[in-house]
Amino acid sequence: METNNQEYERYQAAKKRVKEIKGFYGNLVSYILVISFLTFINLKYTPEHLWFYWPMLGWGIGLLFHAFGVFNIVPFFGKDWEEKKIKELMEEENKQKDKFQ
Repeated sequence: METNNQEYERYQAAKKRVKEIKGFYGNLVSYILVISFLTFINLKYTPEHLWFYWPMLGWGIGLLFHAFGVFNIVPFFGKDWEEKKIKELMEEENKQKDKFQ
């Protein structure tokens, strides 16, 4: 019975991971389409004043951080770091409780 439960948990974790990756790629496609459209509008109607790079930069930074979290590129953005930090804080709290008992 425990094996089935572990297998189900692994399946749910994999399903969640696929959903996160799919969300990132959806964001990436939206970024490419919208920024391309904004670039076209800018260059066609106001080529003397370039402004398309501001939304490209802002959204691009957000997309970069999204990639860091989804693909665990930087350790402190990933799920492993969060779980380790939660366990660490819980252990510290337990030690503090034990001190005063």
